[in-house]
Parts: sequence; structure tokens; C-alpha cells
Amino acid sequence: MVGTVASIMSSTIINVAIPDLSQHFALGQERAQWVSSGFMAAMTVSMLTTPWLLSRYGYRRTYMGCMWLLLLGGVVGGFANHYTLVLAARVVEGLAAGVVQPIPAIIILRAFDSNEQGRASGVFGMGVVLAPALGPSIGGLLVDGFGWRSIFFMVVPFCLLSLWLAQRYVPTSAPGGVAANRTGAALDWRGLMLATAGTLCLLNGLVELHGGTALAAATLLGAATALLLVFVWLQRRTLKKRSRGHGIDPLMNLSLFTDRRFAMGSIVAFIYGIALFGSTYLLPVYMQMGLGLSPSYVGTILLPAGIVLALCIAVVGRLADRQPTHRLVTIGLVLLAASFALMVTVSPERPAQVIPLLVIWAVLGRIGLGFILPSLNIGAMRGLDRMHIPQGAS
Repeated sequence: MVGTVASIMSSTIINVAIPDLSQHFALGQERAQWVSSGFMAAMTVSMLTTPWLLSRYGYRRTYMGCMWLLLLGGVVGGFANHYTLVLAARVVEGLAAGVVQPIPAIIILRAFDSNEQGRASGVFGMGVVLAPALGPSIGGLLVDGFGWRSIFFMVVPFCLLSLWLAQRYVPTSAPGGVAANRTGAALDWRGLMLATAGTLCLLNGLVELHGGTALAAATLLGAATALLLVFVWLQRRTLKKRSRGHGIDPLMNLSLFTDRRFAMGSIVAFIYGIALFGSTYLLPVYMQMGLGLSPSYVGTILLPAGIVLALCIAVVGRLADRQPTHRLVTIGLVLLAASFALMVTVSPERPAQVIPLLVIWAVLGRIGLGFILPSLNIGAMRGLDRMHIPQGAS
């Protein structure tokens, strides 16, 4: 849990430092947002490698390698004097965070019985979600007191603690309790390169839509579409070869999407990711650059919503073992949609109401996210074969 807390905190705590960092390096918003977007892009792509890394190196080596990488990114970013180096450090942190994040779900689905998985997911989720809940508050105090560099050093003690705990408690085996196979099948490097290039083109295309030319945006988005289509074709071809007993495992096993629960769960997870990571970026930046609030004040304002999310996940985790998944996820989606729809009531023309309304609607959205997370992970993958759980979690 400590390592996952460190990885998630590193993804969200930087958001309160973006205005300060932009001023230090004289950046526009289009370039500054890559501190967050670069992390997320790296995390998205590296997550696909988790099943291969676990089967080849086992839980302990994979986990500890990621913690060392996360530690390196924090130290380099904290001492960096050029924006390019800051961005590189964030990418390194994202690579580590992406590999680590599916591991808890893999362990819960393998170690607990079906009637205990929701409770375990809820307890674990409560602890993990406290990271982005407390991150903006702690980050705001650090930025006000020590500047943006302190944000990078925040993950160092968590990484050191997780390395010590991993050496003592994390097993060396691969998923399923089997020994790690260092001579197993090679990684699907072609698929990884295609996924990376497609993701970068997509993100750059979306940035160009906002601050660039229509031609550049259309070119990048068209390239992203083409690359991702080739990626799907390659994964299908690789899977067919593997089913005949030769070749390598695909980076993404598309046959999992034939399971209706998993396919629907993936769509909901996509919505969940946009809501969680989008709001944790936009709200702090808006409050500082749009409303002129200090980082520490912004962190204090956002703290109630994070605490509500953590508590809600713990409660809903118990319900997930007794209630149908679709019921809990539907409630969560309705509350989440309502929170975003009601954001239109926030108007700078009524300054006295801006902060109270932002807090109320943010809390409502976090309650919705709390209904979704514990039940989504369990419900989406219960229909998968145990050997496919690492792929499904990634």
C-alpha cells in the first residue's frame, strides 16, 4: 500500500505546484500541463507491461525496481534547473507508477475469496485514496513554504519505507505462486512502441486543438488514430500466433473484451480516470490562476472532498460483497455526472458563492467515485480466468 500511495501521490500532488513552476520557468499553460500529462502518458503505457514484468521478475523485483525508479524521478526533479529535466523526471515517475498500480488488484483478486474481495478492495482503496486527498493540502503547504521543488522530494520517504517493507514482506514469486521465469517470452516491443507513439500523438493533438492550428491538430489526431488501429491489428495477430503455441504474448489481450462485464467495466474505468485525474488537475489550477488563491489555501479547500472519497470507498467496499455491481456503479455514475453538470452554477460574478459551490460539487463527485471504484475492480474481473487477472488489472 505504501508504494501505491507514493505513486498516486506523485501523480496528483504536482498539480498545486504548476502555477509556481510555470512562473519559475516562464511557461505557458500549454507547456506547463505536460508536467501532469507526461506523467499520465507514461503511466498509461507502462501499465501494459505489468503482467510481463511480474511473470519474468516476480512481485518483489518488479515492485522494488519501480520504487527505485520513482525515487530517482523525485530526486532528479527536485534538483532540476531546466524544464526539460523536470519533464523527464515526471515521465520516469509515471513509468514507475504505471507498473505499480495494477499490482494491488491482482493480489486482492488472487488472495481473497469472492465474498471478501469487496471489503479488501474498500480497505485498501481507503488508504490509497487518502494520498490524493491529503496530497493537495500537504503540497500546498510545501509550495508556500519551500517552493515547487519540495513537491518532488515528497515521495522520497514513502519510497524508502516501501523498499524496506518490500524486502521483508513482498514475495519473490510471480502471479499464481509460481517462480518467476527469467527466460520466458520476450516483451511485445512493437506493440509498446505503437501504444507510446499513438498516446503521444493523441495528447499533442488535443493540446493543438486548444492552442495550435487546426492543421496540426488534425494531423496529430489522424496519426494517433492510425497508430492505435495498427496497434489493435498487431495485438490480434500476436494473439492468434500465441494461441497456436508460438510467438510472444500480446501486450494487450483483446480477447478479454469478449467478456461483457470486463468490456463495460473498461468503459466505466475510462470515465472514472477522466473524472478523477482531470478534476485533480483542473480545480487546483483554476483556483490559483483564476481565483488568485494560494496553494496552501487551495489544498485546504480540496481536503474535505478527498476525505469523503476515502470514507465512501471503505463503506461501499463492504456493500460490494452483497450488492450487484451494476447498481453501485450506476449510483456512482449518476452522482458523478450530476457533480460535473452542476459546476455550471459556479460563476465569478457571484464571488461569495464560488468556493462553497466548488467544495459541495467536488464532494458530490467524490461520493460518486467512491461508489464506482471498489465495485468496479471486483465486478469487471470476476468473470475472467485466474490466469488472465494480471492482464485484466493492467
